[in-house]
Amino acid sequence: MTARPILELRARVRRDLRGVFDGRGFLEVDTPVLSREVLPEAHIDPIAVRLEGEREPRFLQASPEALMKRLLARAAGPIYQFAQAFRAGERGGQHDVEFILLEWYEPGGTLDDAASLIEAFCTVALGTRGIERVTCLDAFTRYAAIDPFVATAEELEQAARRRGVNLPEGGPAADPDERWDRGFELLLAEVVQPQLGRERPTMLVDWPASQAAFARIDPATPGVARRFELFVAGVELANGWEEETSREVLAERIGRANTVRAQAGRTVLPLPERLLAAHGDAMPAGFGAALGFDRLVMLAAGADSIAAVRCFTHEA
Repeated sequence: MTARPILELRARVRRDLRGVFDGRGFLEVDTPVLSREVLPEAHIDPIAVRLEGEREPRFLQASPEALMKRLLARAAGPIYQFAQAFRAGERGGQHDVEFILLEWYEPGGTLDDAASLIEAFCTVALGTRGIERVTCLDAFTRYAAIDPFVATAEELEQAARRRGVNLPEGGPAADPDERWDRGFELLLAEVVQPQLGRERPTMLVDWPASQAAFARIDPATPGVARRFELFVAGVELANGWEEETSREVLAERIGRANTVRAQAGRTVLPLPERLLAAHGDAMPAGFGAALGFDRLVMLAAGADSIAAVRCFTHEA
């Protein structure tokens, strides 16, 4: 297999996406791949790098999120980046240790603005027309016959079993909230996700508050997070949210992520002090999102693995 067709496809998709951003007043930026800070997340393991002469490790960034947000707090305005991202232990048809994330932030932006951008991305890259928005409530009710906003952890697990999903070994999670999150995530990945984006790209919106990540909670509906995930032909392609700008709330959620990590036997990660300091009055309200560039090219090529549209993998 020659490299040229792959390189041409990736260049064409990247060029077309840049055209969408540039036409809407975004600036392309770059941020360090290696940083002293990393944004702790419950189920993502960053790669630590120890430099000669330094006691504390640095981290290959799993996402440029923390660094791009520090730019936002310095009045960068709407920005985007094609970033090299690194995550330990991620290998498979749609995963790799190193990959490219297209990440963007729009001060003042909302879910509606995100939907408009995503529709344009899918049109130029995939030739699709239109975009569907489905709430978590509607999707789980339709495909899993359960309302996640009122279901208990046990009821989520029962719904998974009814659809042939094998629950992880080791019994229920010790923490009731973690057990609920695990049941929700299993149903999403194994039952709901494969049904989404079949006719046109689908944004799954209005998530349970416990699944907020770093999204703000809807002030009109306290149990709902202003978050989305994008699916095309059953493939998770992007995720994002209207940003939570409170330093205290961000610190609490990072603490919760580290608690989950500790319970799962993962390394507890240091607090990103410079990111926390950037939050508060200087951090603009707005929208942020990340899209798996390799997966988008995979879909554009009609392939079933990101390896088919990359010249190098982690084996390089």
